[in-house]
Amino acid sequence: MRLQEYWGVGPKTAELLEAELGVERAVRAIESADVGTLVDAGLPRGRATRILRRATGAAGLDTLGTGDARDVYGDLLELAAADALTAGAADRIRVLTPLETREAAEERLDRIDAATAAWTGLDGDERESVIGTFAEYDAAGAGRRAAVEAALALRSVGDGDGPFDRLADLDAESLADAVDALGAVEGEFGGAGADPDALSVGEGADERLDSLRTQLAAARRLNDAALDVLETVRGQGVRSLEEFQRAVLSYVAEETGVAAGEVRSVAPDEARDETDFVSATLRALVAELEGRVADREATVAAELRDVLDEAGESVAVAVDAVDALAFDLSLARFAATHDLTRPTLVEDGLAVRGARNLFIDGDIQPITYGVGTHGVTGGADEAPDPPSGDRVAVLTGANSGGKTTLLETLCGVALLAAMGLPVPAEAGEVGRFDAVVFHRRHASFNAGVLESTLRSVVPPLTGEGRALMLVDEFEAITEPGRAADLLNGLVDLTVDRGALGVFVTHLADDLSPLPTTARVDGIFAEGLTDDLDLRVDYQPRFGTVGRSTPEFIVSRLVANARDRDERAAFRSIAAAVGEEAVQRTLSDAEWEA
Repeated sequence: MRLQEYWGVGPKTAELLEAELGVERAVRAIESADVGTLVDAGLPRGRATRILRRATGAAGLDTLGTGDARDVYGDLLELAAADALTAGAADRIRVLTPLETREAAEERLDRIDAATAAWTGLDGDERESVIGTFAEYDAAGAGRRAAVEAALALRSVGDGDGPFDRLADLDAESLADAVDALGAVEGEFGGAGADPDALSVGEGADERLDSLRTQLAAARRLNDAALDVLETVRGQGVRSLEEFQRAVLSYVAEETGVAAGEVRSVAPDEARDETDFVSATLRALVAELEGRVADREATVAAELRDVLDEAGESVAVAVDAVDALAFDLSLARFAATHDLTRPTLVEDGLAVRGARNLFIDGDIQPITYGVGTHGVTGGADEAPDPPSGDRVAVLTGANSGGKTTLLETLCGVALLAAMGLPVPAEAGEVGRFDAVVFHRRHASFNAGVLESTLRSVVPPLTGEGRALMLVDEFEAITEPGRAADLLNGLVDLTVDRGALGVFVTHLADDLSPLPTTARVDGIFAEGLTDDLDLRVDYQPRFGTVGRSTPEFIVSRLVANARDRDERAAFRSIAAAVGEEAVQRTLSDAEWEA
């Protein structure tokens, strides 16, 4: 297969991968979503990630109907990757895409459930031990020896439950022998594409081999400086060629650690002069030691290969088990850190109870919401039951009331469930969507923005499959007088196409009668805090138009006016929105303070 057949692999990238990895190895790395190998070959991590997402999950990426949906998708994966236990697990998380079948999503959720139960079942010391083991695995380069050592260390954790059970059947004795052998060799062994001649013996594997290598290195140094050897021996005051030759042999033996008799055995019987004797002796000694090193290394390598061949299957299983365990536990750690819950995967509908936005820190108000057919209830905490059966909700209400945040939350829930990951809610039902269309509010409007927005949000409603429409303040991209007409058309199209949608707007009063399967929800501002900040009930009220309650904003401006003239100006604005309401708001705030 040509590398350029993969999305994102152009001529230069293909040339780089072929030069660094070879075509076969590069293809294996792409097909197995091996980000690390591509990065080590010289690709930027972000580019490698994008290539692998397309190579392994192109159909899933088509679910991301807009740039804003892709942004949420990328942010979710980065958030999950932050809890990864190894660099390899982080890379695997970053290339996750929405799955093509519900069965695949359920299978992944099953694995995460088991891993989360195992992770949360560990005590603090056990968790730190697992984290430390994987940190050492990463620091060692995530090689085979590091994987075997990690597998042996992790076998005693978790009592073999859940994801740890893949370690239970490993041959510990064979792996222990393999650790020493793996530490003694350099290069690959076993596995597809491995070079049987690439196995070399490292330092420390064999005392005799180390000694021979030390002697060889010393002999090479002397050979490279033969003239210095000549002058050193001459400086000893020798008087005859015979005496000079004995002195050379003694000096070389002392400097290299080779027995004098062995040095003598390689020295020439005849030499033209002193220079010729020194050069010929050192060349012959280097050649002799190179042969001895090669022979000894071959013997040791054969012995090590026997050990590795015997443990080869166990080592391969250990490597795969450690990588799989790191991935599963990383997702479990993500789920535990953010208190995520397994969603119920359904055919239709999107509903959540007690949902949170993962991108907002601090104490936030959980939201209960839903569209489509579902069975989610408000629960025992007096949260309202989200209506079931409405295909579209038009969400209205106060500025800074969390409407956009709610859309982002629903988008995140839909995408996490599509990837087979738990969601930030007490409970949730998520249908299968062929396109998730999330569109944030634009800061300005013109004909170009209107056209590009319509090109983005309308096509997903024209094809086969079901779309989820999450559109924020459609009126911000065109004149308010026409925005209501456009929004009416988009709501009607959403219902006609069997899609689900939540549309945020301030134009609810200007909309024509909505379809019977559409409703209007509202978010309400409730007053001012002690610090005169707007206090909002972020939980939407179903079937009710929300109000921005401008008297709260004007009240704050009156209270915070810098001087008498500014206060008088804001009071004139207060008269327009209702002087009595403004005064009542100010009185309430002062009373609460």
